[in-house]
Amino acid sequence: MTSLLEDPSLEQHFKGHRDTITSIDFNANMKQLATGSMDSCVMIWNLKPQMRAYRFVGHKDAVLSIQFSPSGHLLASASRDKTVRLWVPSVKGESTVLKAHTGTIRSVQFSRDGQLLVTASDDKTIKVWTVHRQKFLFSLSQHINWVRCAKFSPDGRLIVSASDDKTIKIWDKATRECIYSFYEHGGFVNYVDFHPNGTCIAAAGTDNTVKLWDIRMNKLLQHYRVHSAVVNCLSFHPTGNYLITASNDSTLKILDLLEGKLLYTLHGHQGPATCVVFSTAGDFFASGGSDEQVMVWKTNFDAANYEEKLKNQSQPVNCVLKDLEISSQLPECASKTHAAELLKTDFSDAVSNFPSQQKKYSSNILASESEPALPFNQSHQEGSGIPSALASTLEHIVGQLDVLTQCGGVTRTGHTHGVEDCNLHVVCPVSINAINSTCTNGRSNRTSCPTTLGCARHTKEEDTLMKLWPK
Repeated sequence: MTSLLEDPSLEQHFKGHRDTITSIDFNANMKQLATGSMDSCVMIWNLKPQMRAYRFVGHKDAVLSIQFSPSGHLLASASRDKTVRLWVPSVKGESTVLKAHTGTIRSVQFSRDGQLLVTASDDKTIKVWTVHRQKFLFSLSQHINWVRCAKFSPDGRLIVSASDDKTIKIWDKATRECIYSFYEHGGFVNYVDFHPNGTCIAAAGTDNTVKLWDIRMNKLLQHYRVHSAVVNCLSFHPTGNYLITASNDSTLKILDLLEGKLLYTLHGHQGPATCVVFSTAGDFFASGGSDEQVMVWKTNFDAANYEEKLKNQSQPVNCVLKDLEISSQLPECASKTHAAELLKTDFSDAVSNFPSQQKKYSSNILASESEPALPFNQSHQEGSGIPSALASTLEHIVGQLDVLTQCGGVTRTGHTHGVEDCNLHVVCPVSINAINSTCTNGRSNRTSCPTTLGCARHTKEEDTLMKLWPK
């Protein structure tokens, strides 16, 4: 029997960097993919077949983080040379420089409206800047060791940061105060980001784990032990139903957050997988590694009906480019929360719900290995004292979760092989041999949502471009 759940497939791959790829991001128009590398270069890969890549040279040391602005008209890069550069992602490769920190800059991110930048550095600070005037606004400085990552919440009201002092801090951007601290006993956090609805965060750790925290109740939601080495990066699917991770064990893992389990293990990189990101629409994701390869994958699985997916999917699948096998490795998780409410609740009042004083939280309190994980769509109704009306409402919310992953069918091409003792067909789409500097196995049928410079919401960014590079 063939499952309605289609497996991720490798669509394109690129090679042009001369050292480990450290960061990756899609342009919102889905015409470009940007990467940063230890080779000090930024590269823009054109996703249309036969289009040449651009190599941007300007940084004097390794580029550790890159991101496109929401409009796609600017690209920010952060470097070990202590600067941030704002590039115009075109053939000219023009840029302006922000001398931002006194130490290595490990992270840079635009706010959702494209008006602000947040940077994190080895000088133990997080800084916020205006994009329009490249003006420094303020600094957050309670960490006592290197800060590896800093991200804005989707509504822009909070900032989350992760440091080698083994803490994850939540900051109120308006008051510039740390309103909560999570303390990690197991190791450092390499990467942290907000769930698309802003109510929880996910952290990738050097202790090989991925953890999800509810930042309203300040509790651990899920704890995954699916990797056998350091986890370097993660990315939420736009629906919030899936999380993808990249690890030094050379694999990508796709986690089903609603069900609380591992869906896929993807093998492709020859060495550590260092970065991964979903596209804006979630129909593609891209990864980079120490093998200097950039891989673009088609998601596929998010097109299936979620209820049918759960019915047919009983265990995670290993998608290997050469050998096919079924993985029996399952996530170890811990959670005690009404997660259906988590996925649906608006975050507009969340800031007011935080304790007035900063606290520290030890993850080991709730991360009991003996307790099974609760999926995001399962609530504790029995013996919990929940009023019947609320229980009925939660049941209705759970019923509506199926809608989150429904969309039109996706046609996939590639070689399909049947797998014994499994109702799924695992895809082994292409070989990774004979990789060259141009993309191979290119596809022309990808989603495009181009933006125009004439849009009113892009006016400030255009002014910035005109100011920096007048005609």
